[in-house]
Amino acid sequence: MRVCVIGTGYVGLVTGICLADIGNNVICVDIDKEKIEGLKKGIIPIYEPGLEEMVERNLSEKRISFTTEVSEGVENSEIIFIAVGTPSKKSGEADLSYVEAVSQSVAKAMDSYRVIVEKSTVPVHTGEWVRQTVKQNNIHDVDFDVVSNPEFLREGSAISDFMHPDRIVIGVESEKAEKIMTKLYQPLNAPIVVTDIKSAEIIKHASNSYLALKISYINSIANICERVGADVEKVAEGMGLDKRIGKSFLCAGIGYGGSCFPKDVSAFVKIAEESGYDFEILKSVEGVNRMQKEDLVRKIKQAMWVVNNKTIGILGLSFKPNTDDMREAPSIYIINKLQQEGAKIKAYDPVAGCAAKKILKNVQYCKDPYCAAKDSDALVIITDWPEFEKLDLEKIKSLLNHSVIIDGRNIYDPEKMKKLGFVYKSIGRERKRCQA
Repeated sequence: MRVCVIGTGYVGLVTGICLADIGNNVICVDIDKEKIEGLKKGIIPIYEPGLEEMVERNLSEKRISFTTEVSEGVENSEIIFIAVGTPSKKSGEADLSYVEAVSQSVAKAMDSYRVIVEKSTVPVHTGEWVRQTVKQNNIHDVDFDVVSNPEFLREGSAISDFMHPDRIVIGVESEKAEKIMTKLYQPLNAPIVVTDIKSAEIIKHASNSYLALKISYINSIANICERVGADVEKVAEGMGLDKRIGKSFLCAGIGYGGSCFPKDVSAFVKIAEESGYDFEILKSVEGVNRMQKEDLVRKIKQAMWVVNNKTIGILGLSFKPNTDDMREAPSIYIINKLQQEGAKIKAYDPVAGCAAKKILKNVQYCKDPYCAAKDSDALVIITDWPEFEKLDLEKIKSLLNHSVIIDGRNIYDPEKMKKLGFVYKSIGRERKRCQA
């Protein structure tokens, strides 16, 4: 099938390249000329495992192309995905100006029937606004359908998520659009949930908000565990084996970040508010998430007493492993707070260093974890990159000025760290001393 994807961010680029890889002819559109010229040469603007190789393969097999012209993409496609950004406003609601602009451009370029697909995460009723905008700018007066097809991609595993989805959600208004979208996704052999557009729009926000809720819930449990002397890891294990609960997203830590959860939770609170409902649960989710970052700073200060003029090594800057995405990364808040207290920061991340340099200033960026540890007064783990689990801890100890590790992701065993002679602080695993 002939497909156009407008927007080449995480969602758009992964969607476009994966659709090409399953046999479609795909045109990716973006207004960023430098990005498009790079993509034509196989230069990937984001870090996502496996993406570079997939782009190179589909470029060589001529199944994917890149352009800055929306009209070129629309004229040569039957299905058009809108995958542009929907950033949060100060109020928490989504900024849909990019979606509106693309809808206008698509409408003006259509010369025959098209399926226009909302792929960006958008609030309920956006489909109605897209339809109205296209209708107002439909200069050739051609038929069209609007579809909601929310994405469920996780950065770091986006290709696998696309190729092996738990489900595909399609919100449609006509049988014609349903048949076209079902045919497009048939090669993936995945369950397809067909619904109305409003329900599809709600599904995305409801799903991400629920996952954020699970994260904040287990972090709240971790706070209780610390106070009573329980182990949140064991609590999570016991909970997760219940099939009704499941073990996913029950890892205590310093909270969620990235481009999706913070934005989607905030937007869903705003959507509920506009409908006349006070979504108090999600407001609490946001509050707990903020508190987790604050609590890590408290743990650092507690372990070091005074942080002023001391050097702190930071391991991990991106909001999660296997991505260079710094959007809403907990490291930003934590490092800024420590710097306000007068701390000197050394930091290492396997891939996010370049992105971090644009955001975090007065930081010494290191070539490896051992460089970050050398002559530091404490080491703080913020992102659970797999390589951190394999560090030579004896070497780390010899490089640190003081044997202090604050682990925001619970990657080490507390008993082992104690035997190695570390002052070790983690999340929800602090043993409360027995009172005589």
